[in-house]
Order: sequence, then structure tokens, then C-alpha cells
Amino acid sequence: MKQNLPRSVWKLCALSILSFFSCVSYGQLTESTSHFEAGLTVGPSNFLGDLGGNMGRGTTFLKDNNIQMTKLTFGGFVSYHPNEFLAFRLALNFGTLEGDDAIIKPKGGLEEARKTRNSNFRSKFSEAFFLAEIYPTLFLEEDPSDNYKKFRPYAVAGIGAFHYNPEGFDPVSNQWVALKPLRTEGQGFAEFPERKEYKLTQMNLPLGIGVKYFLSDNVNLSFEIIHRVTFTDYIDDVSTNYIDPALFASYLTASQAQIATRMANKTSGAYGPGMKRGTPTNNDAYYSAGFKLGIRLGDNSRYGNSTNCPIRF
Repeated sequence: MKQNLPRSVWKLCALSILSFFSCVSYGQLTESTSHFEAGLTVGPSNFLGDLGGNMGRGTTFLKDNNIQMTKLTFGGFVSYHPNEFLAFRLALNFGTLEGDDAIIKPKGGLEEARKTRNSNFRSKFSEAFFLAEIYPTLFLEEDPSDNYKKFRPYAVAGIGAFHYNPEGFDPVSNQWVALKPLRTEGQGFAEFPERKEYKLTQMNLPLGIGVKYFLSDNVNLSFEIIHRVTFTDYIDDVSTNYIDPALFASYLTASQAQIATRMANKTSGAYGPGMKRGTPTNNDAYYSAGFKLGIRLGDNSRYGNSTNCPIRF
């Protein structure tokens, strides 16, 4: 005898089948890749500007990197990953930049002038930047949603701001003194209308590359190098020419004028007013090489099944 299933059962089966295909068509069973991430960064940083450097003409790239001036930079970040290919990072970092002509090894070239200049500086800095991270090799992976024990190279670019305050070592008082108030190159003096007083907060453009390794689906470790292009040549308080030291008395207090005279020209008379002190056509720069530990935040379940789609009956 042929038995007919109740109509309610047929309706339930039909609804279940429709629900299953609806979930598949709308991607409810696919892996969710949108997530937030937070973590810490630590690593060395170096200054690339007028002070210090190596043989030949001074530059703002790795050729004039001085390992002796390496300082530690550390910070934290939060990033949003709309997918595995792209991320947006907001970061805050703290560190120190330093440069010194005394470490230059003279070879009989253009570096001799910088060695004779005999200037130095140090500056603590803080910065905040917003970056876009791009992972170009993702499209070569068979399963981009599977992160475990994978290496992924990436590139970063963005915009940021940093605050600094250069100091120079005064051999007479044996102390570090703030250089901006001394206006060592006549910044703001009527005799030099083109030399404006520089601001201690400036914009920068971070550009870099890195590689990320996934310790697990939720924890990763990266190594990255980020170069900062800046729009100032006064991170080290050196940019243009020497000025007549007699001018300091007209704009500064008596004690400031004495310090400014010492800090503006440490050449023991080798260079005089109007002679080259720095290179104003090249803005200063700095870079960091950091290790970045990231932890995925929020619901880290592999499947976003928010509608409780049926998988089996």
C-alpha cells in the first residue's frame, strides 16, 4: 500500500532545501574574513638628514645610515581588515632620533665638510599615522582564508604627523639644550625673511614593506621597514648657512645669545657667516625596522552562520 507523507512534512523539506541554497547563494557558509586586529610594535629607528652620514655627498637614504645612532622605537596599533587582501591601520609610536658629525670617517671627499661642522643633535619624537596595507600575493593562494603558518609579504603607504624637539650638546655647560628657541640659522630674523621659524609638529608620509607570519589563525608576527618622508629640513636644526653671531644679541636674551653662538657654529672658526651649514634642498627623513605582534579581535569563529542555516536534517 502506498503511503503518502503528510503535507506538512513536504513543506518542511521544501523550506529546508530552499533555505540551504539561499544560504549558499548569499555566502552564509563561506568564511568571514572581515575583522579587527590590535597589537604592539618595537624595533630600531634611524635618522637620515644633514648631520652624520658616510663618505661623499650627504643624502636622505640608506647610504648615509649610521648604525651607531640607532635608537629604539615602540608603539601600538589597531587595524581593520575588510578582507584578506587589504587592511587599514592606525598606529601610535614613540622613539628617539639622533645624528652626530663626529662619527663620520673622513675619506678626503665631501664628507670632510660635515666632519668639520662638528654638530650633533638628539630628539625624542612621537607620531601617529594612518596606513593602508596591501597583500599582493594573496591571489596566488589556493585558500586565502587559511592563514595558519603562512607567510604573506605586504606593502604599506599612508599619511601621518609627528612631534619632535631637537636638542644639541653644549660642551661648555656639558648639557643638552633645546635648539629651536636659539634660532641658530636666523629663523624669524628680519635679515632672513625667507627663513621662517619651523614648527615642532609636522606631517609625514610613511612608505614601507613587510612580511607577516601567522602563528595561528588569530595571532601573527610581522617584520616591516617603514620610511618616513617629511616636509621639514629642521629635525636636526640644520638646513642652510651660517649667520653672523652678532645678530643673536638683537633677538635673544644675553644668556641665550651666548649659547646660540656656541651651538650655531662648532667649527672652531673654520666656517664663517654665509658659508654652507646644511643642504636646504633635501628634507630630513627617518625610518624604523620593527617587529609587529598582532592579535585578532572579536568573534573569531571560522564560519559566519548568523542565520543558523541548516547543514543537515
